[in-house]
Amino acid sequence: MIIMELSRQAIDKVLIVSITPYFLEKRNFWLEENLREMLEARKTQSFFGDNVLFLEKNQKSNLSEILRKLDEMEYEKVLQIREPGEFSQRGGVLDVFPINANQAYRLEFLGNQIQQILQLPIRIADEKSAKEILKKKLKSQKLFSDLKGLKEQDLLVHLDHGVGVFRGFSLIQESRYYLLEYAQGDKLYVPLGLERKLSRYVGFSEPKISRLGSVLWQRIKRKVREDAEKLARELLEIYAKREISLRSPYLNDMELDWQISSTFKYEETPDQLQALEDIENDLRRNEPMDRIVCGDVGFGKTEVALRTMARAVQNNYQAAMICPTTILANQHFQNFKERLKNLPIKIAILSRLQSKKEQKEIIKELREGTIDIVVGTHRILSNDIEFKNLGLLVIDDEQRFGVKQKERLRKIRTSLDLLSLSATPIPRTLYLALSSLKNISLIQTPPVGRLPIKTYILPWKEKTIKETIKKELARAGQIYYLHNRVETIGQIKKFLEGLVPELRIGIAHGRLKEKELIRAMNEFQQKSIDLLLATTIIENGLDFPNVNTLIVADASRLGLSQAYQIKGRIGRSYAQASALFLYSSRLSGKAKLRLDALKEAEELGSGYKIALKDLEIRGAGNILGKEQSGNINRVGLNLYCQILSEAVEKLRTR
Repeated sequence: MIIMELSRQAIDKVLIVSITPYFLEKRNFWLEENLREMLEARKTQSFFGDNVLFLEKNQKSNLSEILRKLDEMEYEKVLQIREPGEFSQRGGVLDVFPINANQAYRLEFLGNQIQQILQLPIRIADEKSAKEILKKKLKSQKLFSDLKGLKEQDLLVHLDHGVGVFRGFSLIQESRYYLLEYAQGDKLYVPLGLERKLSRYVGFSEPKISRLGSVLWQRIKRKVREDAEKLARELLEIYAKREISLRSPYLNDMELDWQISSTFKYEETPDQLQALEDIENDLRRNEPMDRIVCGDVGFGKTEVALRTMARAVQNNYQAAMICPTTILANQHFQNFKERLKNLPIKIAILSRLQSKKEQKEIIKELREGTIDIVVGTHRILSNDIEFKNLGLLVIDDEQRFGVKQKERLRKIRTSLDLLSLSATPIPRTLYLALSSLKNISLIQTPPVGRLPIKTYILPWKEKTIKETIKKELARAGQIYYLHNRVETIGQIKKFLEGLVPELRIGIAHGRLKEKELIRAMNEFQQKSIDLLLATTIIENGLDFPNVNTLIVADASRLGLSQAYQIKGRIGRSYAQASALFLYSSRLSGKAKLRLDALKEAEELGSGYKIALKDLEIRGAGNILGKEQSGNINRVGLNLYCQILSEAVEKLRTR
C-alpha cells in the first residue's frame, strides 16, 4: 500500500541497491546495519561495486552516469514514481524509490553536484508485501520478454524508452549489447542480461518511434497502466460476482458419456481431452464455470461443446448454444441432431429460418422444459425467451456479436455455466496475463491423420483454375471458389461453366434470402453441387469434409486473418487439401507480405504463428474488448499483457 504524506524532510545521504534476488531477500534494517561493510566491500568485490549506489549531499556526481547506473541496476524509468524499483527525471531533478527503503527520495543537482536530498511524501506501509509485488513484477517481465529468433529490423519495446528498431548486437569492451535505433539516429545499447526490459513489438499498425529521452513514452506508459488497472478491477469484480453464485456440483453419467463419444468419427487429440478434463473439473465445483476454449479452425472445439451440453442435460439442466449466423446455427443443429438421435435428448433450433408458428412452439417447450438443447442465433437472447432451467450457455465466436447482444450476455452470464469458443488464437502472452482470472483451454494439436493444406500463391490464369477443378473432380471431391463481389458473381458462374462444362455450381452470398442460402449449403453437403461459388460468407464455421480445394480469385483483397480463416474451411478430412491464392499482375508490397505469411504458415496449427502479425491482436481485442486495441498498439501486445498481468497481481495481493 502506497501512502502519500505532505512533509518533505532534508537528509544527507541515500543508499540505493540494485534489484537482485540477494537484496530482495534482505530486510531494510539489515541493509542499514551493514551499510559500512557494504561500502567497504565495494572496493574489493565487483558484486557490491556493480550493485550498490551511495549518494551524499554536496557529492560531485554526473547525473547522466547515475541514470545509466539505475538502468543497469534494473530500476524502471517512469513519469512519476509510485512504487519501489522506479525512478523519474526532469531536468536536474531525480526522484528514486530504492527497494531498500520505505520511502522515495528526491535528489536535486546543480551542474555535477548533488545540492539537496529530500525524503518524498511517497511511502509503503508494508515492506514485505511491497517486495512480494516487486518479485512478481520481475517474474512477469521475464515471462513476457520472448526474444527467441530475433532478427535485425524487428521492432523491440524497451520498458524505459519505448519502441525502437533492433539493429543487431554490438561489442563494446568485450561486452555484448542489444543495439536499438530510435528517431533521428539515436542509439540505445542494452547489455545482455537486461532482457527483462525488452519485448517484441506486436501491433496492428506501425508504431511511432520517438527520440531517446522523450517524455512522450513515459506519458504513454502511464496512461496504458492506468487503463490496465481499471480493466483489471472490472475483471476482478466480474469474477467476484461469479464466485458468489453457487450451484450443485455436476454428477457424472459414464454410460451417456460413452454413448456420445462412441459416435465421434475421429480420435480425440490430447488437447481436446485436456479441454474436456478442464471442463469436468470446473463442473465438479460449486461456482459456475466460465471457460474459453481457443483453437485453430477445424481442431475440434465444437465436439468439446457438444459433450459439455450433454453433461448439462445429464444434470437436469437445459443448454443453449448461440451462433453468430443462421448458417452456422443450422450446421451445428444438423450435426448435433445426428449425433444425439439415439439418446433421450430433445434438441431444437431457433432462428429466422423457423416460421412464427414454429418459433412459438419452440418457445413454449423451452419454458416448459421439454427441449433439452437449443441451438440458435442471438434470437435466443430475445426478451420473449424463457427457460425452465437453463444451466449452460455456449457462445460460438462471441466477438462477432453486436454491442447489445454482448450487454445481454454480460447480464445473464454471472449465474450460468459459460463456455466460449474462439477460433481466433489467444496469444501466449495474453494467456499468461489472464490465466489467474479467466479459465482458458488451448486446442493446438491437429486431429490425428490431418494433413497440412498445400498453399500456392500464383498469378491468376484460366489454365491453372481449369486444371485445379478437373483434378478435384477426378477424385470425387468438392471445391470452394471465392469471388468476393456479389454484383459480378453471375458472370463468374458463366465463366466457370464455360471452363468446365460438366461442373455443377451453387452460389452463396450474404444478399441471398436465408432459406435460399441454407438450401445451397444443404445441396453442397449432399454432394449434388461440385463447386460452391461464394463470397467470404464461407469464412465462419462451415464443416464439409469432402471439400478439399479452395480457389481464391483475388487474394490481394483479403486480410491475413480472413485468408487464414477461409483456408481453414478445407482440409478437414484425411485427403490432401490444396488452397490456391491467385493474384492479378499488380500486387502491392503489403499484399505480398500477407500472402508470403500465409505461405509460411502452411503447417497445421500455425494460426499461432500468423498471430504474431495479425491474429494475436485480434484475439486480444476480442477477449479484452475492442477499446483495449489502441493501448495494445501504443506499447505492443507483449508489454501490454505484462502491464495487465502486473495490475491483476497487485490487486490480488492487496
